[in-house]
Amino acid sequence: MIPAVHHRTATVNGLRVFYREAGDPGAPAVVLLHGFPTSSHMFRHLIPALADRYHVIAPDHIGFGRSAMPAPQDFPYTFDALAEVTSGLLQHLGIGRFATYVQDYGAPIAWRLALKHPERITAIITQNGNAYEEGFVASFWDGLFGYAAAPGPDTEPPLRKALTYEDVHWQYVHGVADPSLVSPDTWTHDLALLARPGNDEIQLRLFRDYPTNVDLYPALHQYFRDSQVPLLAVWGAGDEIFGPDGAEAFRRDLPDAEIHLLESAGHFALESHLGVITEHIRDFLGRALA
Repeated sequence: MIPAVHHRTATVNGLRVFYREAGDPGAPAVVLLHGFPTSSHMFRHLIPALADRYHVIAPDHIGFGRSAMPAPQDFPYTFDALAEVTSGLLQHLGIGRFATYVQDYGAPIAWRLALKHPERITAIITQNGNAYEEGFVASFWDGLFGYAAAPGPDTEPPLRKALTYEDVHWQYVHGVADPSLVSPDTWTHDLALLARPGNDEIQLRLFRDYPTNVDLYPALHQYFRDSQVPLLAVWGAGDEIFGPDGAEAFRRDLPDAEIHLLESAGHFALESHLGVITEHIRDFLGRALA
């Protein structure tokens, strides 16, 4: 029997937060944190695949998906602010300790939660969720870091291009051996939400804030060394945003990290490799949370 998935909203700090939830609330919690430019929609198939054993929660970040999208003058679009809302949602839901699945933007949000309350993190699954400078593919990131250092008309156009059909479609299919496995619903869904009036400025503000995530890396690596938190990396090896060196780097601070490079997968590896990723997660969590 396929577990039921509930689609809910909560009010956190006066903001509407949409989240998907499935599984027994008494079971170990697993929090799924999505990346750019998508939403909890990316977990639509993974949630029921885990919910027979776990209490699964997947929120939409503020400015993404079906969560609130306040104007930039009404909300500070920073990764600190997104993490604060995520923390507030978990408190609202009574989630104490939890494992987390992180991808892209979900990683720096989770890293902030872990640094603030390391005792609450039971395990980490990172699917192209970066934590080391080795993970940055220069051809993708040089433009963003240049824009963040000097925002203006000369550096902004490549970042606006990241909001277009061409670039969003590319994020889903690059590095994928068989692109026919990737549903067109993915980029169609994301593009419709990116096209909302004012969302472009929200995304630009988060691009400008991204270097704050790199600033956290020394403290994050110390957290890894101190906690030896169980970590599984299931990584699309064809990702030209966060390359496989970023997966291998976890072993520097977590020698027991379990790393699986998926050679025919890209940035959104769940879209083409749901089955193998699910098997790795269930095996890993079954041991890590025993």
